[in-house]
Amino acid sequence: MMDAISASAIPWISLTVFTPFLGALILMLVPAEHHRVHRNIALAVMSLTFLISITLVVSFDSSVAGYQLTSTLENIGWIRAIGARYHVGIDGISLWLVLLTTFLGPIVVLASTRYITTKVKEFHLALLVLQTAMLGAFVSLDLLLFYMFWELMLIPMYLLIGVWGSTDRIYAAVKLFIYTMVGSVLMLVAILYVYAKSGGDSFALAHMIEGARSLGAGEQRWLFAAFALAFLIKVPLFPLHTWLPDAHVQAPTAGSVVLAGVLLKMGVYGLIRYGMPMFPDAVFEAAPIIAILSVIGIVYGALVAYVQDDAKKLIAYSSVSHLGFCTLGLVALTTESVTGAVFQCLAHGIATSGLFLCIGMLYERRHTRLIADFGGMTKPMPRFAVLFVFIAMASAGVPGLVGFVGEYLILIGSAKSYILGFGELSFFSHLGFGPDKIAMLFVAIAATGMVLGALYLLLMLQKVMFGPIRHDENREVADVSARESLVLVPLVLAAIFMGVQPQIFLDDIEPAVERFIADIEANTTGDRAELVSEHREALMRQQRFDVDRAQSPWEIQGEVGESHSDDSHGEGGHGEEFHGEDSHGEDSHGEDSHGEDSHGSDNHDNHDHAGHNH
Repeated sequence: MMDAISASAIPWISLTVFTPFLGALILMLVPAEHHRVHRNIALAVMSLTFLISITLVVSFDSSVAGYQLTSTLENIGWIRAIGARYHVGIDGISLWLVLLTTFLGPIVVLASTRYITTKVKEFHLALLVLQTAMLGAFVSLDLLLFYMFWELMLIPMYLLIGVWGSTDRIYAAVKLFIYTMVGSVLMLVAILYVYAKSGGDSFALAHMIEGARSLGAGEQRWLFAAFALAFLIKVPLFPLHTWLPDAHVQAPTAGSVVLAGVLLKMGVYGLIRYGMPMFPDAVFEAAPIIAILSVIGIVYGALVAYVQDDAKKLIAYSSVSHLGFCTLGLVALTTESVTGAVFQCLAHGIATSGLFLCIGMLYERRHTRLIADFGGMTKPMPRFAVLFVFIAMASAGVPGLVGFVGEYLILIGSAKSYILGFGELSFFSHLGFGPDKIAMLFVAIAATGMVLGALYLLLMLQKVMFGPIRHDENREVADVSARESLVLVPLVLAAIFMGVQPQIFLDDIEPAVERFIADIEANTTGDRAELVSEHREALMRQQRFDVDRAQSPWEIQGEVGESHSDDSHGEGGHGEEFHGEDSHGEDSHGEDSHGEDSHGSDNHDNHDHAGHNH
């Protein structure tokens, strides 16, 4: 684990984290009846936090895989008696999650202007404290510090649902609290166990990871199960998802946006940062199980979303489906799949937040979320219709928009995974399925989730926005206001920009992902270490998509053709058939250098290997 790199004398990370908390302290001094002042202060503080976070992006060095931008003031003793430190830093994975959080902050405040009319001061206090807790969890490099921020998130989220939610808000808030606390308590026990086994002198992330790897196989299994349960409840992974629809449906629009946009990503981030690096052997054992549950969640979430009559519940179940892709890509443990999982977290944060905001705006006008109560809304709301369609298409994964890139990388990366074939999947092995075929089976089933996602989102759009106006109340609704445009337009622009220029984000994410994967593979033990060694070279030979440079197909073809030219003695044109003798004296035939019948391409000494790798 690479140490943090001190790159700034100014504690930009801490300023980003604690500016919202400072705003909450200022807000406490304002009398409760001044609602407009509360909203303006909260909006100004959230906007300032976003501007400060941009400094992190500007200062970030994408060529460095480790943690960056930690000043001398951000790695200091906190509770010296137990070795806890205030230590924060960012890498390419946490950088964009931090920016997503700060980007959504002002949007959430603006979106709540008309909806929140009671206890306005307390509402914005909860939002500001929640913002600090989420940001702190993303940048913590000390496990006790992380756990403090992790638990702090639960309190304001509970209040947002329980105080400003719908009719069954208390039930939903208590259910959220119970689910989250069960996982959190088990994770705390695991943290303390690793802390004791590591010498009991430091909660530093690097120290805890090093200490956890010295544990026995049985200990790793139980400890990883404790960490994974806490994080997978937060994702949420099937069948741990049942709290999510209730929380989303009962939460105010702001609560749904924060929950979908940021809080659900904590589960994926926690696995990347803490759970998987600490227990690499257990990861290889659990990966096929998590992959199976992820694929079930992808299809199940999409099918249940399809039959919903409540638009908000439909979007809630779509999150179960979309985030199943993230956990699948994560345990596939290839550069493309993990990079895609991180990007999918960003994409889901943009697209699903936009969907909840659109449904919230319709609810403010009609006080209903039932799809059957709408229809023909394009006539009274043409500007809203354009924005809604863009956001829905982004969520459906239409190429050129943000939702496509992450899911595509996850699928192509998972198809090349060998870790998904580890474990005793006897019912697959009896059918003659090897690791490569098991991975392809997972991908084939998961891909149906993309098709179903487009289906239920298009049907919702058709029933809500198009067709005849079925209710007279819909004829008089107002189109989006200037304030509402400020809420939706940034999300639409972000969905387009991230879909057209994903490489800006991938350039920062990929070095950290490669470090993460190499770190896990290098620390596996026993038979798994041998399997990793056997498959690493084969996996590298399968790389046909260069995420770092986003090569076009003809560039990849040209490079592969050059690497084969010495032995094939043939010229592979673009899409033209070529003939030449390989090192075995056989003719090589195929279209392009990727043709299935091309031999002698990667391993010139082994005819079977060459054919297999193509």
